[in-house]
Amino acid sequence: MSKKSPDTEKASNYDHLEKMNTLEILSNINKEDQTIAGNVKKEIVSIEKLVDVIVPKIESGGRLFYIGAGTSGRLGVLDASECPPTFGVSPGIVIGLIAGGDTALRNAVENAEDDTKQAWKDLQEYDISDKDVLVGIAASGTTPYVIGGIKEARKNGIITGCVTCSSGSPLAEASEYPIQVVTGPEFVTGSTRMKAGTAQKLVLNMISTSVMIKLGRVKGNKMVDMQLSNDKLVGRGIRMIMEELEVGEEEAGKLLKEFGSVRAVLLNHQKRK
Repeated sequence: MSKKSPDTEKASNYDHLEKMNTLEILSNINKEDQTIAGNVKKEIVSIEKLVDVIVPKIESGGRLFYIGAGTSGRLGVLDASECPPTFGVSPGIVIGLIAGGDTALRNAVENAEDDTKQAWKDLQEYDISDKDVLVGIAASGTTPYVIGGIKEARKNGIITGCVTCSSGSPLAEASEYPIQVVTGPEFVTGSTRMKAGTAQKLVLNMISTSVMIKLGRVKGNKMVDMQLSNDKLVGRGIRMIMEELEVGEEEAGKLLKEFGSVRAVLLNHQKRK
């Protein structure tokens, strides 16, 4: 592995944080946060390349896997878990795995990220193959769990990408489609749940949302396949139907109840034309 210290480990631009008053702390955190979107923008072409290889794989029956440890792993699991309710896809289409398993979502699991072979073992439980795409997530780009999984996937002919926040990292070098959003020193030195975590969340949002749009899971600008799992979402669905079909709330509610989804209502309406 590279001996170069990750960009995410550089000393904070601020010192004596404990001597700052609350307004100073908040203002300085916000000042750092304002740099994130600009850094993500620099990597849009790299994100585009990864999205454009994911879409045909899923169209052909493949899946998108995320692997990560700690904050990075949690963000991958979060993004994967939000795809079914938002876009109505099967839970098996986007899969997030975290070093240490589900226990690590709430509690730190000692040494979980240090095993270079465990990620591939975890992926084997899902019968990962060359039909799929694997994206490794690691702020530092040095996490053994993630790098090991990516390297083994490539040996097995699986397309690989990564989301990292450090330039020239071993993870980026190991991945075919690296995304390197260099966010610089954290406000609290090394606390990558802050700027790096925010950048990773933005990139994952971009990947999954653009993939789902290209797969036809959005109509116009609306989530027509969303799961109607609570009153808020049912209300949103009713408003979509009211707007699209120019009908009243009561009629929209009846149609949604009858057909079960916004897409089904709109498709039925088109057939009647």
